[in-house]
Amino acid sequence: MPETSTGLSSGKLALAETLAAVMAMLSFFGVPSSAQKSGPLQSRGQIELPAHRNPGGFDHADVHPATGRVFIAHTVNDALDIIDGANDRFLRSIENLKGVAGALVAPGANLVFTSNRGENTVGIFSFDDEAALVKVPVGASPNGLAHDPKRNLLLVGQGGNPVTVAIVDVAKRNVVNTLTVPGRTRWAIFDAQQEMFFVNVSDPPVIVSIKSSRPGEIARTYKVPAAGPHGLALDSKTRRLFCACDAKKLVVLEAETGKILQEVPMSGAPDVLFANAARRHLYAAIGDPGVIEVFDMDAMSLIQTVPTGSGAHTMAFDSVRNKVYALLPQTHSVAVFVDQD
Repeated sequence: MPETSTGLSSGKLALAETLAAVMAMLSFFGVPSSAQKSGPLQSRGQIELPAHRNPGGFDHADVHPATGRVFIAHTVNDALDIIDGANDRFLRSIENLKGVAGALVAPGANLVFTSNRGENTVGIFSFDDEAALVKVPVGASPNGLAHDPKRNLLLVGQGGNPVTVAIVDVAKRNVVNTLTVPGRTRWAIFDAQQEMFFVNVSDPPVIVSIKSSRPGEIARTYKVPAAGPHGLALDSKTRRLFCACDAKKLVVLEAETGKILQEVPMSGAPDVLFANAARRHLYAAIGDPGVIEVFDMDAMSLIQTVPTGSGAHTMAFDSVRNKVYALLPQTHSVAVFVDQD
């Protein structure tokens, strides 16, 4: 039989094209492909969540490490969806959190926080008492959250003009400081070793740091050599910050000085970034083309690309069970993976 210019017969070529189309369709609808078998993340199925009430999807999520319970900001439903991570099943939703943009678990304090962008509040409730949720008024469009367990302070990245961050005294349930920052805030984390909040700012591309012992001022500002800092993670062992940028770059910096150590290419504009200290893996969620990229955190090399689905830009990470939950807006469901490496 005549060969095509690719070295495949026409029949084999047609089969290959059909398989490629099927894999693309599965990726679009949030079905993980067999490509994931070549790396550490292995599929454990999917969990269906309540249907979207409006167009859109999910935002940030977090995990209660002792129980594996997952809290997911179901933004278009104004609700916090809760998953039993030990058994991978949906439990219930906490309603009336208008425009909820994020969830953060403070395991030491046994608290859960939400940023409610549609009503300019943060929600605070005990993990053991969801009904006791209280709302604290903050600034415009609250988004990223970070918590200092020692001082029981919550940093809230915000919008507005000018753009600000708020520092909330969790025990007193009020804002104690408001700081102006250079531009739109995104992900925020807390470094316990330095007792420092780090906040990504998209434009200008910088990381702002605020000492929790001096919450009324900006301590340092690190310049990021790529547009649109978004996801942010810290490796406490090597004292490196990982900053995932809209410019399809993963920038590595020294946590103490902001010195640029490395720039690694990515396949798309990333959102959420998590560091797995035990497995030495870094996970990046990329909504377009809809994948999770897994990096060797020490070599800073890409070791796996896991198809998730179009628009799957956010996820949660369970550091105790080495599980990753990819949020799939196309099917209002969650894809569950286990890092087996």
